[in-house]
Amino acid sequence: MTVDLLQEMPQITGEIGLDAADLLAPSTLCKAFDRIEMRLCRVLLRQSAQQHDPSTHAALDVTLHERNRASRHYCQRTNYRVKTLKVTKLVDTKPQAVLDLYCSTTREGSDADLCEQIARRNAGDLRTLAADKGYDKNVLRERLRNLAIRPLIKHRIMAPYDHAHNARMNEDRYAQRSMTETVNSAVKRSLGYAVRARTWYRGLREVALMCIVYNIKRSVER
Repeated sequence: MTVDLLQEMPQITGEIGLDAADLLAPSTLCKAFDRIEMRLCRVLLRQSAQQHDPSTHAALDVTLHERNRASRHYCQRTNYRVKTLKVTKLVDTKPQAVLDLYCSTTREGSDADLCEQIARRNAGDLRTLAADKGYDKNVLRERLRNLAIRPLIKHRIMAPYDHAHNARMNEDRYAQRSMTETVNSAVKRSLGYAVRARTWYRGLREVALMCIVYNIKRSVER
């Protein structure tokens, strides 16, 4: 929440026990924001998710967050080239809370390797992990099993036995993968489709804070 918005909403500053004169200058807040590391944001995200009744079943999906348009002069002066942020979210399918995320400024790289990285960070809390066919990779499935996580990832139909693999999958659990799309839509509708930070690294933190706020709002509403 920006300083200008707090100044325009005295009821909020009163609720948190602050006056407009007590608020820091915007430049001070930006510098403090820069010092926040993504690993700290992930810890806060995990804490906000634990306000819900957690399950051991999660799903993974990718979404894109646009960056607010800047003037042509600003783009040329600051080398403003990153137009979208790629965000991979791990969602607990029962309470629809965001457990973890990974942000990137490029669409390059293997989604399967990224899935393993996120799963490894949350291995002790998960029994199943659902993802779409974009994560179809036998090496990934094997590594998830080594982490004691059952992969729910549909096989691309390349041979007749792929039908058999998909038929053995728990369809009810796999169908909950759609909860990631629900969460992505809810975050964007309530907190915005675009990030407002002018620098890309602040944008990554902004997305993380959006997910933290979403978890808290959902916990309060319940």
